[in-house]
Amino acid sequence: MPELRARWAAVAGRIDSATPTGRDRSVDALRAVAICGVVLGHWLITSLNPAEGGLRTSSPLSSMPWLAPLSWVLQTLSVFFLVGGHVGALSYAAARAAGVSYGQWIGRRLGRLFRPVAAVLVLWTVVAGAMLVTGVEFGTVRGLVRLVLSPMWFLLVFACLTALTPLVARLSPLWPLAVVAVVDGWRFALDGPAWIGWVNVPAGWLVPYVLGAAWARGAFTARRAPAVLMLAGGVVATAALVLWGGYPASMVGVPGAAISNLNPPTLAAVTFGLAQCALALLVREPLARVMRKPGAWAGVALVNLSAMTVFLWHQTAMMCVTALGLGSGVELPGLLTAADSASWMAARLLWLPVFGAALLVCRAAFHTYERGGREQGGREQRSRGTSRIVRAGIAPAPVVTRA
Repeated sequence: MPELRARWAAVAGRIDSATPTGRDRSVDALRAVAICGVVLGHWLITSLNPAEGGLRTSSPLSSMPWLAPLSWVLQTLSVFFLVGGHVGALSYAAARAAGVSYGQWIGRRLGRLFRPVAAVLVLWTVVAGAMLVTGVEFGTVRGLVRLVLSPMWFLLVFACLTALTPLVARLSPLWPLAVVAVVDGWRFALDGPAWIGWVNVPAGWLVPYVLGAAWARGAFTARRAPAVLMLAGGVVATAALVLWGGYPASMVGVPGAAISNLNPPTLAAVTFGLAQCALALLVREPLARVMRKPGAWAGVALVNLSAMTVFLWHQTAMMCVTALGLGSGVELPGLLTAADSASWMAARLLWLPVFGAALLVCRAAFHTYERGGREQGGREQRSRGTSRIVRAGIAPAPVVTRA
């Protein structure tokens, strides 16, 4: 153990010394928190159970509504879009200053985003086809593919907002917030068509994205008051909407519920996101101080270097563990049992390290697709005499700043 600690301290020291001195490490820390929140949230509230016709997906939130506060902690998508807007605005400004065209800029950013997605889609197309050919129930295949694809829905939204950065970077968040409020009023108060709710998908996530762009312009740097007011307003508005507006308390979808706060986003999800973003902005400075410690920074840096791989493959890792458990023929608590009691949740916590180990295997197998754009960047950096950054595993800021 002392030897492992010494080796980690050495690695952390190299990563710390290779990081550019002007880098805002709190941005990377917030991105890591957002990614880890999504992963842990899916692992804790997604259950695959044997049922007639194949595996059935369920959620402990259906039978244990008192777990709703768990979604307040682990539904971190607003923070992800906040960081995305911040990084996108800074990246586009830097590209313009360097004379890089919009086409070149957006091509590089979307290439980093969708290259690893292609690997997931190709593999699961083959796997799904093989399962159907070998007689696996269609319901099981559909459920598994849906779990794999479900985390990707917002990548398309993120890509669209990234492409619109030049147009929306200076937009006030009040405009998309007003759109969400009008759409919800039409849907719920005036019995409007259900399809109109999908307008809230771009509008709802545009709110934290443009907040991130405002952060890039320095809107929350000099004064804490705007973030404090936003936090208070978001908390009060969300509480009012849940207590008296008929919105569910859970900030993620619950199977069987009449309303989902996330699919599509509701006004309650957006006001909750405002509070979440405000809290993230308020903890930036403490986070930055923590990130000065080489060990803490190294962990965050390594998560960021594998962020897309972790995000895209975490459901696959969970399903592989579940499949192995199913093959054992044993009804394993917290894995293949009904998610309907506190004991299930306690057992589920014990499975998290196993899911993590499976994810490490996926990371080792597929991280190369995430690194594709970085290989060329590494060669360019070596030609400029900064190879020690690449050798330490930290790419310069323009390369790492992606979803």
